[in-house]
Amino acid sequence: QVQLVESGGGLVQAGGSLRLSCAASGSIFSIKSMGWYRQAPGKQRELVASITIDGNTVYADSVKGRFAISRDNAKNTMYLQMNSLKPEDTAVYYCNVLRYFFPWGQGTQVTVSS
Repeated sequence: QVQLVESGGGLVQAGGSLRLSCAASGSIFSIKSMGWYRQAPGKQRELVASITIDGNTVYADSVKGRFAISRDNAKNTMYLQMNSLKPEDTAVYYCNVLRYFFPWGQGTQVTVSS
């Protein structure tokens, strides 16, 4: 059973930066396209960034130009560099594949103060 562990969240002022990490218990990064998701209070979980096995990336319009997704297959780790953070980025952030999800991890809380 694959386990996903997100880390790197925290409290930051608007305009600040954070780097999230996603570690997997199995070697899934070399065989799966992956994504970062977020869920704000009272809202549905949404996909904010994705990366294919070949390294092609896609971003939600709301984060385009501010967030950057990357992966290190050898380390079974994926990252989300978040710059120019806004209060509306406040959410719990999760990582997972793009289809046929693995069990969701605990996520990591990102809080952006104005």
